[in-house]
Amino acid sequence: MSERYTATEMMICAAAREMQDGTTAFIGTGIPMLAASLAQRLYAPTLVTIFEFGGTGAQLAQLPLAVGGSRTFHRAVAASGICDIMETAQRGFVDYGFLGGAQIDPYGNLNTTVIGDYWPPKVRLPGSGGGNDVGSLCWETIAIMRHDRRRFVPKVDFLTTPGYLDGPGGRERAGLPPGSGPIRVVSTLALLGYDIGGTYRMRLEAVYPGVTVEQVIENTGFDLLIADEVTTVEPPTDEELRLLREEIDPEGLYI
Repeated sequence: MSERYTATEMMICAAAREMQDGTTAFIGTGIPMLAASLAQRLYAPTLVTIFEFGGTGAQLAQLPLAVGGSRTFHRAVAASGICDIMETAQRGFVDYGFLGGAQIDPYGNLNTTVIGDYWPPKVRLPGSGGGNDVGSLCWETIAIMRHDRRRFVPKVDFLTTPGYLDGPGGRERAGLPPGSGPIRVVSTLALLGYDIGGTYRMRLEAVYPGVTVEQVIENTGFDLLIADEVTTVEPPTDEELRLLREEIDPEGLYI
């Protein structure tokens, strides 16, 4: 990674570029908040952010500390509650969900519950929160997470949030909306997609500047599909870095 920017900054910028103008997006805690804030400033000014505890359409002038914080209601178009927000997703009105996780498997299933056995676990994690609802009910989901073999695993220790479950037809068999599911993983090394319509397994599609395909493979705990042409993502611009460091996260809470 370049001395000009960190792997985390590269990941945030890549995630911000994935956010589409004029869409609704469920934003999770942490890195997704920074990416959404950057996207609103540069790429998606009419992005409608949706937060678990009721903030809808907030302008992220300052970084929220949590999905229930007052900043998730700043200049929002609506301030409701968690039941209304989840019903909105159930009705099919949320385009994207941006999620994090401790583990992800080849089909995009996420674990934010435990590492090891459920009882007693090696590590007890925060749990689902709204993660299961987001992964189950948003039309498309994007995972944002660090890339290493401990996190990209053959099978998650606990299935908190469904991706494509056990492969083709898995979501439909579970009663989830047809045509929904994960479309992208934004990691600290690369951009990955899925073989949708085929095996539904994770596929490497682009690497960051200075990162090789071999490095991504070495840091993944399962066999990755490789796109016919693996491209290189553009590095962060000076303006992206300035906004991140000076306006969005000047105290360095996440970067």
